[in-house]
Amino acid sequence: MGMRRKADLPTKLCAGCGRPFAWRKKWARVWEEVRYCSERCRRSRARAGAC
Repeated sequence: MGMRRKADLPTKLCAGCGRPFAWRKKWARVWEEVRYCSERCRRSRARAGAC
C-alpha cells in the first residue's frame, strides 16, 4: 500500500474546539476513543468542566 493523501484520511470533530481533525498514525490503535485534536483542547475541556 502506498502513501495516502491527507484528504483521504478519516476525520472527526474535536470535542473541545469543534474543529475537524484528521487521523494520525499514533492514534491507529485508539482512533475510536480519540475525542480531542490536541493536548491543549483536552486539558482546557477538563479544566472548564471542573469549575
